[in-house]
Amino acid sequence: MSSKLSTLPAVKNSVAAPPTQYLTALRPHSWFPPARRRFLFQRPRRTPLPPAKRSFTTLPLRRFAHVDHAFDPRQQECESDEVDVCIVGGGPAGLSAAIRLKQIANDAGNADFRVLVLEKAGELGDHIVSGNVIEPSAVNELLPDWNNPDNPSRFDNATPATHDKLRFLTKKSSIPIPAPPQMNNHGNYIISLNQFTKWLGERAEELGVEIYPGFAASDVLYKPSDGSVMGVATNDQGLARDGTPKPSFERGMEFHARITLFAEGCHGSLSKHVIRKFDLRRDSQPQTYGLGLKEVWEVQPENFRKGEVVHSMGYPLPSDTYGGGWIYHFGDNLVSLGLVVGLDYPNPWLSPYGEFQKLKHHPLYKSVIQGGKCISYGARALNEGGFQSIPKCAFPGGALIGDTAGFLNVPKIKGTHTAMRSGMLAAKATWDALSENKDRESTIFLYDYEDALRKSTIWEELKEVRNMRPSFHSSLGLYGGILYSGLEAYLFRGRTPWTLKHKGRDHEATLHADRMPKIEYGKNDGEISFDILTSVSRTGTNHEEDQPVHLQVADWEQHAKEMWPRYKGVENRFCPAGVYEYVEDGGQELGVRFQINAQNCIHCKTCDIKAPAQDINWQTPQGGEGPKYTMT
Repeated sequence: MSSKLSTLPAVKNSVAAPPTQYLTALRPHSWFPPARRRFLFQRPRRTPLPPAKRSFTTLPLRRFAHVDHAFDPRQQECESDEVDVCIVGGGPAGLSAAIRLKQIANDAGNADFRVLVLEKAGELGDHIVSGNVIEPSAVNELLPDWNNPDNPSRFDNATPATHDKLRFLTKKSSIPIPAPPQMNNHGNYIISLNQFTKWLGERAEELGVEIYPGFAASDVLYKPSDGSVMGVATNDQGLARDGTPKPSFERGMEFHARITLFAEGCHGSLSKHVIRKFDLRRDSQPQTYGLGLKEVWEVQPENFRKGEVVHSMGYPLPSDTYGGGWIYHFGDNLVSLGLVVGLDYPNPWLSPYGEFQKLKHHPLYKSVIQGGKCISYGARALNEGGFQSIPKCAFPGGALIGDTAGFLNVPKIKGTHTAMRSGMLAAKATWDALSENKDRESTIFLYDYEDALRKSTIWEELKEVRNMRPSFHSSLGLYGGILYSGLEAYLFRGRTPWTLKHKGRDHEATLHADRMPKIEYGKNDGEISFDILTSVSRTGTNHEEDQPVHLQVADWEQHAKEMWPRYKGVENRFCPAGVYEYVEDGGQELGVRFQINAQNCIHCKTCDIKAPAQDINWQTPQGGEGPKYTMT
């Protein structure tokens, strides 16, 4: 029996669950929802079940429950399945790993090699949001004809980048400044990463990868013998807000694998447990993060310049806050625009969402979107720590890949190519390790993956720019950081004998509200800028309200007593979806009551990163819920 990170509470006055085989026999296949029903009853097993044998001498003793006893379905054993490789997360890194594994397996004549991808979103791509200008080096290697006009299955939504601009903004003006060579986008493509992910998923399924969207992995499974990772379990569905089973209750499932690859993206809910259990950050600096907010607009034809890539820095962010904006012209009269705010900002009065709305009123941005229509909104935390924050990526039974490990190149403003390449490297190391060791009971460690990373272009390009991001929070300040980054980009190129350190963890940077100037945000006009609930409505977010709150705060009242006097509602301001509120309540000692609107959550993970007391734990809700992004 496998062990989990968390266990269910003991249930009083309950009887032992009947054996799983009896439960399965007594309920119809329709008891399961469609996706799980397909999986359980249509997927051929690795080993056929032996013919049933019945002995008159071994009938079980019939027992009857007491009338006061209540059967708790949470005590049922999970259904389980065994695969060769389980990948948690259906983004670019996870899908690239899956594709490369099946390419190798199929070429080796092993079509039965099982690669399973679990994705918490209802459909692949639904939770994906990014700028995005993709450097095609990784996809060129993985799927060489991905953009070939003669390929009927090509990705046909890529817009070649034509020219770049970098601007330093003041409140009313836009000053051209030279862009570092890392920001040169010649040969790159503007895409919707949401669309690209869906396309990658189709290519993976063509190769035989098993993809199960709507399956939210909520627990890591460890071998009782040596503590190595042996797979994951999905969460129970159909629980009421108080944690009791509803009539729609469905037990989670276990997926056992020889290798489990975690590709959850930035600050994954399972990855953080694995990192802590195996102390994977023992030799690295703390990770630092940014929050990216994005909108997609359909603009007037006269304002559209296909292929243009514009980045900005400066206004509206204060000088003690790292970040910048972008405008990308792609497709047919579509514009992607957004703002990234470093989450190590000190002022608790600052609202990344409010700053984004201010940015759109700057002439550089307003001149493009005025008269247009906003069609989509999204937000997501991203890794900014770079080279010095990369943890150990391999551990007994699995590995971290993609943005889960932190391979975003911040000065380059790109991470899709590094995420994909890390998945491909992990796939090769996985295949080699499993080929060398056929014993299914043994524990695998991907030594070759760690070695391959250090010899890869990922390592090379992240090491070259390692000092740029931390220079902005050194004694140099904003303008000194800009000058120093210029020297790194053009002269030093990472060859300096020193490596600058990050200040610390992002939540530690937050100062008390009475020490910082209060920031007032003006009223949104409903044409260029919008209130937060209007933006959330554009994400397609949906959560069933009657379920346990997946944003876990042990004691809401105690949280308010500790946080409100110091930070005056910082949670309400750092959240880009209006999840957290302090509601006026005369019955409370503070005059306010802390409230969590979990149904608004767009899964950005900011609260888990920025909460000053680190007492908000983001856990996955029911599978298939959350945002349903389009064009992001």
